[in-house]
Amino acid sequence: MTALANPRTATADPAADAADLSTFGYEQKLHRSIGSFGSFAAGFSFVSILTTVFQLFSFGFGFGGPSFFWTWPIVFGGQLLVALCFSELAARYPISGCIYQWATRLGGAVWGWMAGWLMLVAQVVTVAAAAIAMEIVLPSIWSGFNLVDNPTENAVILGSLLLVVTTTINAVGVRVMSLINSVGVTCELIGVVLLSIALFSKAKRGPGVVLHTGAHVGHGAGYLWSFVISGLMAAYVMVGFDSAGELSEETKNPRRTAPRTIIRALVVSGIGGAFMLLATLMAAPSVTDGSLGDPARGLPYVLTSRLGDTLGRLFLVDVAIAVTVCTLAIQTATTRMIFSMARDRVLPFAVGLAKVNRRTGTPIRPAILVGVLTVALLYVNVGNPAVFLALSSVCIMLLYVAYLMVTVPMLRRRLAGGLPAESGLFSLGRWGVPINLLAIVWGALMAVNLGWPRAKVFGTDWYLQYFPELFLGGAVLVGAIAFLAQRAEMRRAAAELDPLPGAEIVAAEAPA
Repeated sequence: MTALANPRTATADPAADAADLSTFGYEQKLHRSIGSFGSFAAGFSFVSILTTVFQLFSFGFGFGGPSFFWTWPIVFGGQLLVALCFSELAARYPISGCIYQWATRLGGAVWGWMAGWLMLVAQVVTVAAAAIAMEIVLPSIWSGFNLVDNPTENAVILGSLLLVVTTTINAVGVRVMSLINSVGVTCELIGVVLLSIALFSKAKRGPGVVLHTGAHVGHGAGYLWSFVISGLMAAYVMVGFDSAGELSEETKNPRRTAPRTIIRALVVSGIGGAFMLLATLMAAPSVTDGSLGDPARGLPYVLTSRLGDTLGRLFLVDVAIAVTVCTLAIQTATTRMIFSMARDRVLPFAVGLAKVNRRTGTPIRPAILVGVLTVALLYVNVGNPAVFLALSSVCIMLLYVAYLMVTVPMLRRRLAGGLPAESGLFSLGRWGVPINLLAIVWGALMAVNLGWPRAKVFGTDWYLQYFPELFLGGAVLVGAIAFLAQRAEMRRAAAELDPLPGAEIVAAEAPA
């Protein structure tokens, strides 16, 4: 009975967790079955260093040469600042759709809605970008995965098949999803360790290779500018660690579990990724012949050429598993964001999207919607691969903007004394203000870096160079129209609809 009376200090008690959720005005509908490792796996598989490092290694190396390695610890340090802030909020607001919920409670309903909307758009595109990574891996394992002669079309087919699988898993239930995700993450962790050891054992040069720029002398403003661009690779990878917060309503004792697993997911990803990058650079057949910067060769080429065809393909199978659970994790996080916003009736078709299947304990309609939208996005790659690449790049910028829409009002609330330390909950204490401030500065710099118009990144056509700005403006405009239309509909139907769940709490906690 003590746990029910004080859910903030509860152990893994489903009744206490449900009672805690009710204090925010929400009823426990999602099945709460995720433990500590499952929560960690949600964040780690979103980052998925095996997927993203394999997918983007050639991009970073192509701009910065071996020295691009140093962008990894720099980005890791900046993102750790953000993760620490998020961990504090995960302990105070253990609710699904965390970016939307946190931004709403810190900055008000309109601010929170826009943060949630940008995050949602970014997540949908990220699902498609993760699924299409199968084209980099599967044909290298077996030529039979070349289902059609055109690589672009083949990528779409393989990605679409993967999305059918992940959508089905999401519809079956969170317990199955978490089990598959946890098994996949275990395979990925083992694969990262063994791969690093195998590559280090085949080293052709020492760790001093990371001090060389190679033949890369810069693009327009010297090597420093190229180095800044190469940092986009790490920036693309180290996002999504907040997914542990997205699954808070399905996690046991989330106030204690989610803060730890958010930080743990990023730290493990940062350490594992650093060893992978260093091992690859030390073992590569050459760092000067252009192979490492070639998207068609890159890291898979290092595996098969240095570890042998059989062992290299075994590691590529592990990468394929990582791509699968990465896609699954991002799709799961996206469905929870849709569910959370629909439950507050701030999305079109909210009533249907907020329904939870009683048997599976999952929001099935959002899962199907995400699957359909991402498959449609994949087919953009058939008609114009450059546009799809630009979309994939811009979606990461939107994630950073959404993160800023949490950390900025968080600092304002902190300075006003609205985030005091609470007994038993994760807190930054006296370090809260400097860490929060640095997280904002870091996030702003990275958002600008990600969105800066560059022909080398986005293409020579003017609309591609300015695609980040155009897409952000379009996303905000469409979001504003949808928001206003939904509010008008809510006013018209106010007498027939139930009160907005949690509205009183949101209003009370939003700043004047």
